[in-house]
Amino acid sequence: MTIEPGRPARMKYVLFDVDGTLIDAVSNQRRVWGTWAERYGLEAEKVYQVALRTRPMETFAQVAADRDPRQCLATLHELEDEDVRSGVYAAFDGATELLQGLPLGSWALVTSNYEHRVRGRFLRTGLPLPGVIVDAAAVEEGKPSPVPYLRAAEQLGAEPGDCLVIEDAPSGVRSGLRAGMTVWGVNTTVAVDGVHRHFVSLREAVPHILAFASGPGGDIAA
Repeated sequence: MTIEPGRPARMKYVLFDVDGTLIDAVSNQRRVWGTWAERYGLEAEKVYQVALRTRPMETFAQVAADRDPRQCLATLHELEDEDVRSGVYAAFDGATELLQGLPLGSWALVTSNYEHRVRGRFLRTGLPLPGVIVDAAAVEEGKPSPVPYLRAAEQLGAEPGDCLVIEDAPSGVRSGLRAGMTVWGVNTTVAVDGVHRHFVSLREAVPHILAFASGPGGDIAA
């Protein structure tokens, strides 16, 4: 990329999913949904497999259609909040180095969870928090809608074309792509359909993400 003399380089931005991308929460999610299923007399593994593919209200409609969805959600929130307080969490290798190495104001979190839980998990793992967190309460349409990532870009003052999305899940990948952003997949053995670049681990992706964030000439190739 050629920069005209006297024209400042356009800033690059990185937008992160949280669970499965920066924080390893698979065992926590499985345990929470398992406990939820037991309370409703359902088979834990079947419920968890549905929950992996759908948002909570959609999960309830499929596995507990005869139950009050508001009560189902209240129970799930209770279990998730308790897990944030007492569960064991770990940041993926490279997460701390990556987030501490990004320029101030150049990154955000975009999660289908709620901000208070994200803050709790980051506090437990020692990860730094950004100024912008777009959570489930901040948008009416969640992933795979482009709205969450577009909202984060807006709050950062960024153009979608200047944003890199880091995701591990198909719905998040679709969300980033529909927002018109570059999308890289991490922490999966097989690349999610549509990603511009795939890394088996976050650690492998760290130097490339930092290079992207450094601005024009950064590492954006597939």
